Order: sequence, then C-alpha cells, then structure tokens
Amino acid sequence: MSETTPTPNGHPEPHSSPDAAALRIARTRSVFDFLSNLSIGQMTLTLVLAIFVWQWFDAHHQLNTLQQELAKRLTEMDGNNKANQVLVKQSQESLSALTNKVTALESANAEAQSERAALETLYQEMSSNRDETALAEVEQMLMIASQQLQLSANVKAALIAMQQADGRLQRMDRPALNNLRKSINGDMDRLRTLPAVDTAGITLRLDNLIVAAEIIPLNHEVSQTTSAKPTMLTPITTPTNENSWQHLWREIWQEARNMVRIEDMRKREMPLLSPTESFFLRENLKLRLLSARLALLSRDETSFRNDLKAAADWVKRYFDANSTDGKQALTALQKMSTANINIELPDINGSIEAVRAYRMAHEKAKQ
Repeated sequence: MSETTPTPNGHPEPHSSPDAAALRIARTRSVFDFLSNLSIGQMTLTLVLAIFVWQWFDAHHQLNTLQQELAKRLTEMDGNNKANQVLVKQSQESLSALTNKVTALESANAEAQSERAALETLYQEMSSNRDETALAEVEQMLMIASQQLQLSANVKAALIAMQQADGRLQRMDRPALNNLRKSINGDMDRLRTLPAVDTAGITLRLDNLIVAAEIIPLNHEVSQTTSAKPTMLTPITTPTNENSWQHLWREIWQEARNMVRIEDMRKREMPLLSPTESFFLRENLKLRLLSARLALLSRDETSFRNDLKAAADWVKRYFDANSTDGKQALTALQKMSTANINIELPDINGSIEAVRAYRMAHEKAKQ
C-alpha cells in the first residue's frame, strides 16, 4: 500500500517513491533559497505586510461582531421603544383621565363651597329664628305660670312651667341669658318657700261630700219611718173571774186609751218635703260644696269658710246628723274649715318683662 503525507497546501500527497521525497526536499530548498536571497528590507516589508493583513482580518472580524451586536441591540431597543410607546400611551390616557377627574373634583369642590356658604347663611338665619322662637316659648311659659298663680293660685303648676322655661334657657347655652335665668330662679325660690296647701286633698274631700249628698238621709224621712211604726200599748190582762159588767167596762177603757195621745209640743218637727223639694235641697247642698271648691282654687278663704259653714248648717238642719253618713259629712266639713288656704303669692311679672325686653332687643339687633 502506498502512504500519503501532507503537503504544504494541506492536501495529502502520496509517498509512492523516494522521488517524491526528493522533490519535496528540493522545493524546501528552493523556498529557503528564495528567503535567503531576500534582503532585510524586503523581509521587513513582507513582515509588515503580513501583520497588516492579519490586523485587517482581525479588525474586519471585530467589525462584523460589533455589527451583529449593534443589530441585536437595535432590535432590543426597537422592542423597548415599542413597549415604551405603549407605556407612554397608557400614561397619557391615565393622565387624561386624572385630569378629567381633577376637573370634576374642582367643579364639585366649587359647588360644595357654594353650598357650604349657603348652608352657613341658612344656619345663621335658622339660629337667629331658633333663638327668637326659644325666647317666645320661655315668655309663654312664664305667662302660663303667672296665670296659674293669679287665677287658681296653683303654685305647683307655676313651678313646673318656670322650671321648663329655665331648662329651655339652659339648653340655649348663651352667657347673655344668665341674667334671665337668675331672675327666674329667684322667683322659683320664692315660690318654694310658700307654705304648702293640700289643695288636692281638700278638693278630693269636697268631691266625696258632693257624692255623699245623694245618700245622707233627710230628717223628715227618718220621722216618717219612726211614725210609720205601730204604737204597741200595754195589753190589759183579762181576769179569769170577771163578770159581764166588768168585761164591758174594760173594753170601754181600752177604747178610751186608744183615742187619747199625749205628746211634747216643745219638740220642733221638720215639715214634710215633696220629692221635688228633697231633690232641690240636695242640689243646693252640692252647689254650696262646689262654691267652696271654687273658693279653694282662687284662695278666697272667707268665701271658702262661709260656704263650708252654710253646708254644715244645712246638714244639721235638714239632714239626719246622727246617721253614719251625716256624722262623716259634719266631721269632714269641720276639718276643712280649719285649713289655712290664704297665702300671699309672689309676683313673677319681673321675669316676664326681662324676657320680653331681651327678645325685643334681639329682634332690633337682627334688623
């Protein structure tokens, strides 16, 4: 088999014979001879040319690599630019939406400011009107308290009305109203120091007497009941051995005894009354008791005592004072006649005038 050896150009060359080796040696010698025949300048030029060619190929290779890298970077930057454009577009849309929202909020804020100003104006007007209404209510309560004192001397009702007026001023919480509250509290203190009168208890007793006027028995009704009872005479015993003359005489004596009646004429008897007169008698007693009740409410002690005295006299004169209802009525009338209902009531017109003056001053200041 023939062997092959590589040639300088890289292609295999067959080693078929010693002639081939000799030929290769001859070629090598010719190269060395050529190089040996070159001068130093030519060799230097050849070396420089070789270095230049090598540098050119290296620069060309680096340039290709740089171009590929640059193309890759440009491709990436192009993708990033597109993504940035999308983001910029989204940002612009978000900015536009935010701008619209800000504009709407500014408009709503302007409307809210306008409404707030209107509400403040309305609140001031309402506050002023509320103060006027409250002062009018306080004045009305004090007038009610004054009427309760003047018309019925009802101290308890007057105190309740004045306490409500003071509470209304307290809820307003205005330092300028302290003088009004001081005046009202002074009047309430004077009312609290008044002696207590059991008006409700006395009124209840009078109502019970008005009801009892229907059931207290009259004197003539008691007399009729007593006279209606048959008089039982002591029977005469009949002797067992009397004769006919004695029997006749006994019967005549018995009849004579039944025909004669002995009475005490000094005793005053009540005249008989018809049902109509009895009705008006009871109604007149009720009217007396009602008059006493009105005198109690008006604190007219003189009229109150006179009405009770007249009612007690009527019960003693026309009614059965010994009956249970008659005794209870007289006892109640006697207890009520000793009650002291006349008290000196204070005048609270000073508080009313103070509230009225403050309200008028407030109205003038508003105008």
